[in-house]
Amino acid sequence: MIDTKTHGYIDYATGLLLLVAPYLFGFATGGVEQWLPQLIGAVVIVMSLLTRYELSAAKVIPLRAHLGVDMASGALLAVSPWLFGFAGIIWWPHLMVGLMEIVVAAVTRRDPEAAARGRP
Repeated sequence: MIDTKTHGYIDYATGLLLLVAPYLFGFATGGVEQWLPQLIGAVVIVMSLLTRYELSAAKVIPLRAHLGVDMASGALLAVSPWLFGFAGIIWWPHLMVGLMEIVVAAVTRRDPEAAARGRP
C-alpha cells in the first residue's frame, strides 16, 4: 500500500507530466489529445493542493473524494484515444498514465491519520 505522503508526491509528478507530455512526446496539436491530459494534469495539481493529506496547502477535499476523482480521471484518460478518436495519432501515454492513476489510487491508504499510525 502507498502512504498518503507518497501519493502526494506521485500526484504532483503526474500533474506536471500530464502538463508537459504533449510537448515531450510530440502530440501538441491543439486537439483533444493535447488538451485533455493538460486539463487533467491541472486538476490533479489543484486537487492535490486542496486535499486533506500531508502535501496539501488547504486540506479541504476529503482523501476518499480525491481518490475517486483520481480513478475517474485515470479511466477517462486511459480510454480517451478511442473515445475521442485520436488513437491513430497517439495513445500509449494516455493509456499508461491513466492506468497508473487508477492503480495508485486503488493501493493508497484511505486514512492519512491511520497511515501515520501504521494501519491501512
